[in-house]
Amino acid sequence: MSGVRARRAPASALSQDATRTLSQAIVAGLRCACPRCGRGKLFQGFLSLRPRCEVCGLDYGFADSGDGPAVFIVLLGGAIVVGAALITEIEFQPPYWLHAVLWLPLILIVTLGPLRPMKGLMIALQFHHKAAEGRVYDIDRP
Repeated sequence: MSGVRARRAPASALSQDATRTLSQAIVAGLRCACPRCGRGKLFQGFLSLRPRCEVCGLDYGFADSGDGPAVFIVLLGGAIVVGAALITEIEFQPPYWLHAVLWLPLILIVTLGPLRPMKGLMIALQFHHKAAEGRVYDIDRP
């Protein structure tokens, strides 16, 4: 055997964890606040992250929520809007233009509204659980 084993890489940014509980991390994420101190802002735009926390200096380079928040929001929002549209169609049979007037604003509300807090939550949970990309190291090398 070559002595190559898959292990997690030590993530320097993630090892700076303050003693935060899971509930504190969840609240900080939903408030779009820094996952370490809970006071600094996480975003500089609608969904773009700041380079680091202006309060505690945590580097947000570790944060990669990927498409997870968008997928959760689209699936949940889609279920809400399609369910409401089907019930409305079966019960009232309104004209198609009324469907557009009703459901287009609802689609924007249920998708764009929770997207930022969900991304903040995913980043806070990633920080809390010290989630990092897996690395392969050769354990025989000094």
